[in-house]
Amino acid sequence: MPEITRRRFLGAVGGAAAAAALSRRCLAAEGDARKPNVVFILADDLGYGDVACYGRADIKTPAIDRLAREGVRFTQSYASAPECTPTRTAFLTGRYPQRVGGLECAIGTGNVGRYDDAIRLRETHDLGLPADRPTIARLLKDAGYATGISGKWHLGYEDKFAPSLHGFDHAFYCLGGGMDYFYHTEPDGENVLRLDGKPLRRDGYFTDLVTDDAVAFIRHHQAHPFFLYVAYTAPHAPYQGPKDRRDKPLAPDDPLMDQGKGPPGTYTAMIERMDEGIARILDALEGAGLASDTLVIFVSDNGGTRSGRNAPLSGFKGSTYEGGIRVPAVARWPGRIAPGTVSEQVCVTMDFTASIARIGGARPPAGSAFDGIDILQLVEGKQPVQPRTIFWRIRRGDQTRCAVRDGAMKLIVERQGPTTRERLFNLEDDPAEQNDLSAARPADLARLRVCLAQWEAEVRPGR
Repeated sequence: MPEITRRRFLGAVGGAAAAAALSRRCLAAEGDARKPNVVFILADDLGYGDVACYGRADIKTPAIDRLAREGVRFTQSYASAPECTPTRTAFLTGRYPQRVGGLECAIGTGNVGRYDDAIRLRETHDLGLPADRPTIARLLKDAGYATGISGKWHLGYEDKFAPSLHGFDHAFYCLGGGMDYFYHTEPDGENVLRLDGKPLRRDGYFTDLVTDDAVAFIRHHQAHPFFLYVAYTAPHAPYQGPKDRRDKPLAPDDPLMDQGKGPPGTYTAMIERMDEGIARILDALEGAGLASDTLVIFVSDNGGTRSGRNAPLSGFKGSTYEGGIRVPAVARWPGRIAPGTVSEQVCVTMDFTASIARIGGARPPAGSAFDGIDILQLVEGKQPVQPRTIFWRIRRGDQTRCAVRDGAMKLIVERQGPTTRERLFNLEDDPAEQNDLSAARPADLARLRVCLAQWEAEVRPGR
């Protein structure tokens, strides 16, 4: 953000910031320690190699780079799924998305189920995240936090799945993916913008509207602990930069709707505008005197499409190869996470859920234990790398793609009808997954095959 804009912003909120800071000092003097704020920022389809601090030289992301410089950058962070809906499910519940049922791939535009279980649930109007499932928003709300979401929901189109029923006090959001950035309609023409569950018309580029809403939430709640989930749609298709408004919404067959053929200049503009928005959010925290009291996390919901860059990894969004699931992830928490930390710890989206719950003094109810670990506690304590076993499964049509990583070994299983294909890799030596070791290491193949089968039986949904 240009310095003159920054000064104007700080001046505008300076009075409120001073009052909030004075209020916090008085509370501290009375022995009432304030819980940390949490801002969780989620990009959409951002590739592992699409950020400057992860090696991309032709896209400028100074705000994300700043978070990495002032906190921790994870080199082996994974999305809980290679598509958006299941990853968002995993983040909110802190559990494998397979436990819910019907949400193992993105809900199709217009509320479409894309595999047998999802189709079944759609027919009974049950395709979405049930409101009775504990979420991190509900847990933090019960622990005294103000809670808000600004951005993409994609966990059910019908009213009974609305964010307000999952613990969000404030919700400005779009229902699904593939929304026109200016007209806020999906290809079928339906307006999918909502405010607290009600249809909304609001002019503007959606990335900017998300940022505006997030900044307003911070200003409004600066006197009390808050949890803010900022879910950008960038750089998901349609490929529209902030200067690309047309006189009408994009047609369903417009080339800009093709996830694999985004114009490079537009793709860059979308990411850089999101980064500018993140800078505004960081400025809002500073202006309110909250930067030192706030944990900020930035991750992507899955790997990049063919329009992005997952280098040096292979595979893209939708696959369980590294390029489909390994994502950029950074976190800043002043005074708790040492600046400039680089962590090689294997972690996954729902690990951040466990960390946020601990930080906010919240616990899941009995029977809903988190599947993730408290990843930030490991970073804070400068613990050595811990061995992990992590699983993935995505379904669409009659195709199922699975993976399990145990230590450095990773098994990928692809099933389609009666056909099964297995590939085994050693990620320590071969992060690009070029050398299949299935024949050379039969014992590892058999061990991981059994491990995957046991996990699939354990996470079977109950609805």
